[in-house]
Amino acid sequence: MTWRRFSACGLLVALCGLGGCAALGKAEPVAPPPQAEAGTTSVAASPEKQGLRVQIEAPDELKALLEKHLDIVRLGRMARADVDDSEWARLLEASPAQAKDLLQTEGYFAPKIDVVPDADTRNIVRLRVDPGPRARVTQLTLLIEGELERSAANGDALAKDTLEAWRRSFGLREGSDFRNPAWSDAKSAALAVLRAAGYANVAWAGTNAEVDTEAHTVRLYLVADSGPLFRYGSLQIEGLVAHDSETVSHLMNAGRGVPVTETLLLDFQERLQKSGLFEGASVMLDTDAAQAANAAIVVKLREAPLQVYTFGVGISANTGPRASVEHIYRRVFGYAASSRNKIEWGQKRQFWEGEISTHPGENLYRNLIGGTIENLESDTDTVLSQRLRLGRTQDTQRIERLYYTEAERSRTVTIAGNRTNAYALSLNYHGVWRDLDSVILPTQGFSFAGQVGVGRSSGTNASPGIFTRVYARLTGYLPLGRTWYSQARVELGHVYLRENMVVPDSQKFRAGGDDSVRGYGYRSLGPVVDGLVTSGTSTVTASVEVARPFLQSMPTLWLAWFIDAGNAANSFAALKPVYGTGVGLRWRSPVGPLRLDWAWGAETRKSRLHFSVGIAF
Repeated sequence: MTWRRFSACGLLVALCGLGGCAALGKAEPVAPPPQAEAGTTSVAASPEKQGLRVQIEAPDELKALLEKHLDIVRLGRMARADVDDSEWARLLEASPAQAKDLLQTEGYFAPKIDVVPDADTRNIVRLRVDPGPRARVTQLTLLIEGELERSAANGDALAKDTLEAWRRSFGLREGSDFRNPAWSDAKSAALAVLRAAGYANVAWAGTNAEVDTEAHTVRLYLVADSGPLFRYGSLQIEGLVAHDSETVSHLMNAGRGVPVTETLLLDFQERLQKSGLFEGASVMLDTDAAQAANAAIVVKLREAPLQVYTFGVGISANTGPRASVEHIYRRVFGYAASSRNKIEWGQKRQFWEGEISTHPGENLYRNLIGGTIENLESDTDTVLSQRLRLGRTQDTQRIERLYYTEAERSRTVTIAGNRTNAYALSLNYHGVWRDLDSVILPTQGFSFAGQVGVGRSSGTNASPGIFTRVYARLTGYLPLGRTWYSQARVELGHVYLRENMVVPDSQKFRAGGDDSVRGYGYRSLGPVVDGLVTSGTSTVTASVEVARPFLQSMPTLWLAWFIDAGNAANSFAALKPVYGTGVGLRWRSPVGPLRLDWAWGAETRKSRLHFSVGIAF
């Protein structure tokens, strides 16, 4: 057998400007020819111009490529009178070689190409193409030089993991079809993997594709120079006016000497944007190789206004129409602290909420003091609650924590005119754990919210004593195939207290509403006392929902089907679940899903509309 082996670079030099495959010596990746849109098997000039026609007989996947780039096809679009015989003959003779060059970019290195003029008329030419087998990759050799290779050889665990992940991620594996676009993409992606791992100056020391045209095989050889691993050394901050550089350093949330990975930079930028202190933030690595061991991260900031007033109007299926005003002050009396005050006046809910919190400190912790006054009306009672809170919070990409001490008073007035008061002083912990593909618009993963509180309470006609409150909410998201998506939720809570004890109403539970059991009014489900719905010490709710895009032209508009169940009672044994089923529309907006649901309450045998924006964690 005669072997004709040549490098991909040498093979494709003759591609008439189409680019060449990389060979040893850091050759540039080959740009694939533009993909043509699906067309017919012939290209013809208008009959009025008596144009030339070129009929291509080839597999469908190659027709568009040849029709778009062959010179003889472009000539066929011209009027016959504008082309002399010598030019026509030259292009006719060059067509097989040009077509062969084009086919090689798609991995066909031994095609058979015939140009057959029509026997009856010189205005028609047939180009018959038999591409033969597409070449496959039979050997892949990936080598690394530089600091990554030395660290891995010395047993560094991080370097070994990085090197293994890099080799696994290469896009052209043994057995894959060889195409020039795929070859270029694989090389670019391989460099991106190492840059994301902290090797910002990585480059190819050499790449080569060795083709055996008779066996239709390709052997790939690649050597990368990783360059140095960049480690965090300092911050270069631009744009600070009112705020402290210490706040920016705390938002970095990384120790000196850690590798500067792509994830580290993106998370830092996201924390800057979510802090509420800046309107714009960009984060870049200074890629000076001489300073790689003590690399500088350049941060460019644009501060948000120190004070902002926000006015709003809205309507909720739970609490009716409302108007609100909110004031944010991002530098309270010149200290590294922010304040927020919000007043909302609605049909069923009126409240004031205020908080002063420090700017993020070590490990992203913030100290806070806040208070709330809320008047909440339901079909059976009105609850006025007042709270004062002192605590500490931490917000990270996946976890939110809140520790706080709270003093609370609530007064409940039933529609019959009965009044009760309750008081509590408690220690509490709230946490949210997320593993989601997107916090705003999740389709896969889960979130878990848990709450634990211990306190002492007293109240009207009740004995003082110690109570404990626990609550958990688990929500899961799972794609079902390519177009269907599912969501499921389980929620439960319980307050442990002795007989003849009371706790403030906010410590207890009711069910019903948008994020509970749809088909029933907000807080309309609970134990019935003297014919009135009250709050209970136990609750269980669950929900299952499936959805899919409603229209192919509008992929952000989904149609959903759901079933909810649950209730609240004064014990789990006494809890009798009720059911709600329905359909809804989902608009996956940039700020979160907007939901409009029609639900049927099996217990009341009535339907309700529910609508909300965002996701409850």
